[in-house]
Amino acid sequence: MATSNRLPGVKNVIAVGSGKGGVGKSTVAVNLALALKQEGAKVGLLDADIYGPSIPIMCGVKEGEKPKLQGETRILPIVRFGIPLMSMGFLMGSGEAVVWRGPMLAKMLQQFLEQVEWGDLDYLIVDLPPGTGDVQLSLSQLIPMSGAVVVTTPQDVAFADVSRAIRMFQMTQVPILGVIENMSSFSCPHCHHETPIFGESADRYKRLDLVLLGKIPLEVDTRVAGDQGVPIVERAPQSSQTEKFRAIARQLAAAQGVRNSQSELELPSLQ
Repeated sequence: MATSNRLPGVKNVIAVGSGKGGVGKSTVAVNLALALKQEGAKVGLLDADIYGPSIPIMCGVKEGEKPKLQGETRILPIVRFGIPLMSMGFLMGSGEAVVWRGPMLAKMLQQFLEQVEWGDLDYLIVDLPPGTGDVQLSLSQLIPMSGAVVVTTPQDVAFADVSRAIRMFQMTQVPILGVIENMSSFSCPHCHHETPIFGESADRYKRLDLVLLGKIPLEVDTRVAGDQGVPIVERAPQSSQTEKFRAIARQLAAAQGVRNSQSELELPSLQ
């Protein structure tokens, strides 16, 4: 079932957000999209971080490579690793800064949703900017998002900010499918021992009635893969890191499936 008239071929729109920067949200979004694809789903990736787009670098899109037009108004997304991509980074020159107010951001997001030829997708993963600002509000008004994933690190200070993102999704009535704990530990590249350098998360997710979809350790290979434009799930499909992303993808798909089933069973109340 399509999510809206704006995205007639898209079954589920999944937002990936956080309350602050520096938690590796975009790395998680890219690898989660690839993991869902490896699990057999048709997936697209929308970089909604208008001010600081990073998807082009992580997916190896060369500077100057731009989406093509189909007719006068339709935009063909750039495809990498079998996934259609759209990002403000495709439309900007190197070093350019976007200095826009809320209405301009909303207009650009509307174009990304309405004019891009996304095709038939099981999931459109939307990489949100950090925080709880205009982009998040505009998206919730433009399309009914199927669910949201919140990315955090184990630090108390990081989770305090992420709690604001959780509250934002609740206020905009976007179902939270779960939390992904990124950089949960540091995995030594030599002995593979894992050290929780950012602390332990304990049972804070249970206290907030949140599902922990999985933990992703901090690994050098993951950082290198992203910097070189071939995400770890694509570069090393047999690695333990990829298996963690694929396990999260399976959990996410199951959670969204349950949510969709519940929505179909809900009947309107009689007035």
